[in-house]
Amino acid sequence: MARIAVFGGHGKVALHLERLLSDAGHEVSAVIRNPDHADDVRSAGGTPVVADVEQLDALAFNELLQGHDAVVWSAGAGGGSALRTYAVDRDAAIASMTAAQQAGVRRYVMVSYYGSRPDHGVPEDNSFHAYAEAKAAADTHLRASELDWTILGPSRLTLDPPTGRIEIAGHGATGPGEVSRADVAAVIAAVLERPETAGLTIEFNNGDTPIGEALDALR
Repeated sequence: MARIAVFGGHGKVALHLERLLSDAGHEVSAVIRNPDHADDVRSAGGTPVVADVEQLDALAFNELLQGHDAVVWSAGAGGGSALRTYAVDRDAAIASMTAAQQAGVRRYVMVSYYGSRPDHGVPEDNSFHAYAEAKAAADTHLRASELDWTILGPSRLTLDPPTGRIEIAGHGATGPGEVSRADVAAVIAAVLERPETAGLTIEFNNGDTPIGEALDALR
């Protein structure tokens, strides 16, 4: 059994993930900003931890992560204000990486997006620009860290039922498409069980290959 901290614990992907991890016998600390969401988290098998990642300082992040075995960053500002996007998707994410290192939590899984990179090509007048910049900065920082990181790049998210099947960029997927949130959660759960995925960036869509088989092909 592992103790796993999931940031963005009330998100649709995170709620699926909490069910999968708790069913597998893991203990899940689901970090949420709104205490009204605590019952949803408990119903999914997680333990709610109420904390606003925009407001946490380094010490508070460190204390929150003490005793955990892994971190999943699935938090996001959800669009809107560019300032808040930078505060959550870049600054808070980077602060959590620093805290994980200081707390001795080596395993870190980042939920990014298909196409995240410094040369993302999103114009400044596009509403997606701040998010693309923030994610590129966070992903770059994570790659340079001493953590055992995996960066996941799902394509456009849907609310479709889980299929249990994906295609990975370079292994069948030829570009961004779409993937269900439930399948993203299943991929997160699968890479947490596969330490050999540390150091990999995995971009994926729904496809025809079972998730475990697709990940095993990356060895």
